[in-house]
Amino acid sequence: NLTSSRPHSAHCPLSLHHQCSGSRRLAALSSFRCVHSSRADNWWIMAAVARRLLCQPTGRGGLVGRCDLLEAGPSWCLAPRPPLTASATSAAHTSRTHRSTADGAPEQASFGFLRVPKELKEGLVGEVFKRVAPQYDKMNDAMSFGVHRLWKRHFVAELNAQDGTRLLDVAGGTGDIAFRCLERAGATASTGPLVTVCDINAAMLEQGKVRATQLGPVAGRCTWVEGSAEELPFPDASFDAYTISFGIRNVTNIDKALEEAHRVLVPGGRFMCLEFSQVSNPALRAVYDKYSFEVIPVMGEVIAGDMPSYQYLVESIREFPDQQKFATMIKAAGFQHVTYENLTGGVAAMHSGFKF
Repeated sequence: NLTSSRPHSAHCPLSLHHQCSGSRRLAALSSFRCVHSSRADNWWIMAAVARRLLCQPTGRGGLVGRCDLLEAGPSWCLAPRPPLTASATSAAHTSRTHRSTADGAPEQASFGFLRVPKELKEGLVGEVFKRVAPQYDKMNDAMSFGVHRLWKRHFVAELNAQDGTRLLDVAGGTGDIAFRCLERAGATASTGPLVTVCDINAAMLEQGKVRATQLGPVAGRCTWVEGSAEELPFPDASFDAYTISFGIRNVTNIDKALEEAHRVLVPGGRFMCLEFSQVSNPALRAVYDKYSFEVIPVMGEVIAGDMPSYQYLVESIREFPDQQKFATMIKAAGFQHVTYENLTGGVAAMHSGFKF
């Protein structure tokens, strides 16, 4: 009986004595929870993927040997969370971002519907994207039925990068936005925007570099940099435009990332963000939620062989602030003339702001 009402004890199939069990067992548990659970119970899947990442064998990432964290305090990985309404999501985000625990425990951040020690989120998310990188573009097409291409085309057209525009594309490892900007500007080896693609995940950058070889001489307009959105490795006032597409929700400290975006832009520079958002229409939201939680993770298993990672991606969307809340955060970072535009009824939203 795998129900979320079951006490968090040694009777739990994911309790401490199973924390380093094989990926086959975890995948089976994940499949069960995805197919047979309600949204409130999906924390089981993320508990599985968190354990898999923390307990992985030597040589497979930076979190090796961190089972001790579960041994010392597993409650962050086992405590179920109730379904989140839009208002509860906003309140939870504010609480996580700005509050330390009263008993001096490490500050927490969201990893899907789980709350994890803040210091671990970057590594957990990094491992998720390391695994999904090879099938990332294919899964985007499958999950959105190709609609993400229309969103990105609109996003790039709104940016309208010109010859000589110094563009920083953050969390853009596969190069999708960068290549679209170059194509739209009619770039050649000597003309067009100068694009710097910055991503914290080396695996995603490698995918972009492979794709860049198909561009010919125009690929020379792109520079690839491994770096964090929260600590950009660039001097102040280095870029005319900053873009981030479907990446900022994965950042541990979103406020810090926005401040960094403001710092590296020149006066008059433009910040643009394309991100999944909150659907306001109740009927559309019901259909969207059902599709997200019951279809996308299974699609991830069929196409990419990785259900838990896509369960995380679905949950991370629900944890992200709604359109108005995020616009307020952009303003707080120092941007002016902040606007947003809903796409496909709010499934995604395009945010814009300027540095003056």
